[in-house]
Amino acid sequence: MAAVQILIPAAGASLRMRGGDKLLERVDGLPLLVRQAARARATGCRVLVALPPDRPARAAALAGLGVETCVIADAAQGMAGSLRAGAAWAEGAALMVMLPDMPEIDTAHLLVLMRAFAEDEGRVVRAASADLRPGHPVIFPATMLPLFAKLRGDQGARAVLERAAHPPVLVPLPADVALRDLDTPEDWALWRAGQEKPPGD
Repeated sequence: MAAVQILIPAAGASLRMRGGDKLLERVDGLPLLVRQAARARATGCRVLVALPPDRPARAAALAGLGVETCVIADAAQGMAGSLRAGAAWAEGAALMVMLPDMPEIDTAHLLVLMRAFAEDEGRVVRAASADLRPGHPVIFPATMLPLFAKLRGDQGARAVLERAAHPPVLVPLPADVALRDLDTPEDWALWRAGQEKPPGD
């Protein structure tokens, strides 16, 4: 299988949580960030978690997990700093960008994407919903990583995707797992309600 490194851009401020930290919300008894980082690590790939300078609890939660971390000094300006750091860290390998606030993405999904990438290492591979709406994670070939150096602010990797020679290969994952992220207390409440089994089920 093609060499892929995984970046988890976890340097955001969780502003929409109104004082809470979505990445430390507990799922299956673990902070979400820890749970998703462990799922990434279970692929056998190197994993880098990009962190903000003002959230020490996130770094503390990751201790002993076997992932690498870096602090993004300009995290308040948006995701671009995390993406630049991840691209520089990947050391010539392809880079999977795995958003940390998507609790339904698991190790099996990551491996499906990696197998699709191995079939055509020159193309961007992007997770999609079952009906092929583009989502996350996304794998970028190593040849595209120099483009990340020019990213600024909170534009994400859209500018890089727009410069790809070919459209991304969309890989459907079940239902909407490639689209579902949890940004607000209301998002969390609805998602948790959907996880509860009806009595007697």
